[in-house]
Amino acid sequence: MQNLYHILEIEYTGRDSHKAHTNVNVQTQVAELKKASKRLSCHKRYKIQKKIREHHRKLRKEAKKRGRKRPRKDPGIPSAAPFKEELLREAEQRKQRLEELKQKQKLDRRKELEKKRKLDAKKNAAKIKENTEGKESSRKSGAKKNKLLDKNSSKSFCRELEKVIEASDVILEVLDARDPLGCRCPQLEQAVCSRQDKKLLLVLNKIDLVPKENLEKWLNYLKNEFPTVAFKSATLLKDKNMQEKVTKRSARIDLSKNTECFGSECLLKLLQEHYKTQNKAIQVGVVGFPNVGKSSIINGLKGARACNVGPARGVTKSMQVVPVDKQMKILDSPSIVADPSNSTLALALRSIIDTEESGLANVFEGIDALISHCNKQQVMMFYSIPDFRSTEEFLTLLAQKRGMLKKGGVPDTESIAKLLLCDWTGAKISYHSQPPEQQRLPPYLTEDKIAEMQKAFNLKKLEEENTITVKALKYPNLASSISFQSAGVTNGTIEENKVVEKASEHKNLETDEEDEEEEEDEEENFTESDDDQDNMEEDEQSIKEGSHSPTLPFIVDKTADEDDAYDFNTDYV
Repeated sequence: MQNLYHILEIEYTGRDSHKAHTNVNVQTQVAELKKASKRLSCHKRYKIQKKIREHHRKLRKEAKKRGRKRPRKDPGIPSAAPFKEELLREAEQRKQRLEELKQKQKLDRRKELEKKRKLDAKKNAAKIKENTEGKESSRKSGAKKNKLLDKNSSKSFCRELEKVIEASDVILEVLDARDPLGCRCPQLEQAVCSRQDKKLLLVLNKIDLVPKENLEKWLNYLKNEFPTVAFKSATLLKDKNMQEKVTKRSARIDLSKNTECFGSECLLKLLQEHYKTQNKAIQVGVVGFPNVGKSSIINGLKGARACNVGPARGVTKSMQVVPVDKQMKILDSPSIVADPSNSTLALALRSIIDTEESGLANVFEGIDALISHCNKQQVMMFYSIPDFRSTEEFLTLLAQKRGMLKKGGVPDTESIAKLLLCDWTGAKISYHSQPPEQQRLPPYLTEDKIAEMQKAFNLKKLEEENTITVKALKYPNLASSISFQSAGVTNGTIEENKVVEKASEHKNLETDEEDEEEEEDEEENFTESDDDQDNMEEDEQSIKEGSHSPTLPFIVDKTADEDDAYDFNTDYV
């Protein structure tokens, strides 16, 4: 810093003192901010290297002058010393004694270690037996508790779903507009139609992912059975606990495409008219298969984030009450459990089990069924992938394109398969299915029942509101949307007694087999008689006694050369 000040003073000698002072302050601040560079000029670097070489040369010269100090050799017993032969014999005998003593000590140590290992092994065996006995007793008592406490089990889902159906006056069955027939559950519709005090409404969600012509066909098809509402739920909603913060920067951003909800006013008007005609407060239950948008519809009706929403399946695990106004409450329910007798396509798209927890074989089978029900050329165009022969080849091509690779450049087909299923159940891919040419009513739905369901709601206003929502949205073209062949109606289990939890049974079987194998190994390795236990006690006593034994007279740490060295301080007579 002093050199810097000196240079600056020389530069500004001819100028005014005030200007020079200000410039010096500015340049000193800049110098303080910059870090000192560690780079050196070649001249300086070579100079340093030369000085180091000279220093090492100087040290080597000094070392030569001093000379090396070699360790003095033991001269041994002089030949003139009396009793030379006797002294040599004594030295050899002493060497032999020390070597024998060392070997004895090594053997004693090994024996002690072996005894300790045996004792530890026996103690561990006793502990393992106690733990296995405790586990067997706790497993039987804990099995019942786990069944009751496990919220992720399909029985708990059915239990909560039954609560929602019993408590609600109006039930909204949410359908995915891309595959409305596959989202319908005949068991649910039959349970609702069997009761006269309950009404059923169909909500056609995700209408923005389907071509306009296809949407109109489905609305015309479904309104002949139940009153249907066209709906597009909001993808982004503010949290109910968050306060609005308006700034100049946020005012410029237009989030209307993401936050705006279509069809919510129509649905609210329908429900409000219904409870006005009945002159009582009503509860509305929202029911459907996973990833159809049940919780997002409730958030759209409430106008805030009242329920948790996510791309994972089975986010809602229990009944949740959301009050909309004084006369109406909405009940959010867990998803309908798909029956295992359904096709692989229906189970892949409509099952509650998440892709991360389900087996890879089930995921690959589901994708195989999904691709076989789609137009191959449209799939190739959508993903911009060349022609493929099998699903494995399709997944490898897609993984290579998206850069999902393992070590060594191997395509990660497992993760891409899970991601693909999430995309098809989520709101990313646009695909559409055609309604059936002939409308056949199910046996539980008669003309009288259809008339009874339609009387409860104003159908003219419903059609007008549906046309407004259909006109307000933008839709994908038929060419860009993938044509999909529906697998038909998906059977579901609503009653808790009819649910068969296969996953839990398999887990219990696996744990039982593992426990049996462990017990067999323990019995083979650690079966011992009463004599062994007595030996164990004797070994413990011997170890304790050995620990308090007096020290040995000879010191073993010294080397043989030091002990056998002749002591010349002794006087000979």
